[in-house]
Amino acid sequence: QVQLVESGGGLVQAGGSLRLSCAASQRAHTTYAWFRQAPGKEREFVAAINRIGYSTDYADSVKGRFTISRDNAKNTVILQMNSLKPDDTAVYYCAAGFIFSNKADEFGSWGQGTQVTVSS
Repeated sequence: QVQLVESGGGLVQAGGSLRLSCAASQRAHTTYAWFRQAPGKEREFVAAINRIGYSTDYADSVKGRFTISRDNAKNTVILQMNSLKPDDTAVYYCAAGFIFSNKADEFGSWGQGTQVTVSS
């Protein structure tokens, strides 16, 4: 099973930026995505990208602020987060699957998560 390792989380002030990375041990999967989970809330979709990188999808709450990209040569997926808000505070998870989807159930491999905290 593929191993996914996230990095890049941290504490930032509102309006700031963070760059999350997800390194995959294999390149078998066709779709990668980011989800997030805030305390007391359900896990929610953030962004997804397919193997080629021409298809992307974003949650309405992050459109225009977050950008997902991938480097197939390095088996890495990046989530660039700009104009961060306190509501973006959550644990961010990288996920890998074979269907281009925004539903967590479609992804069989998950990373351990990285904390993002946005202060007001």
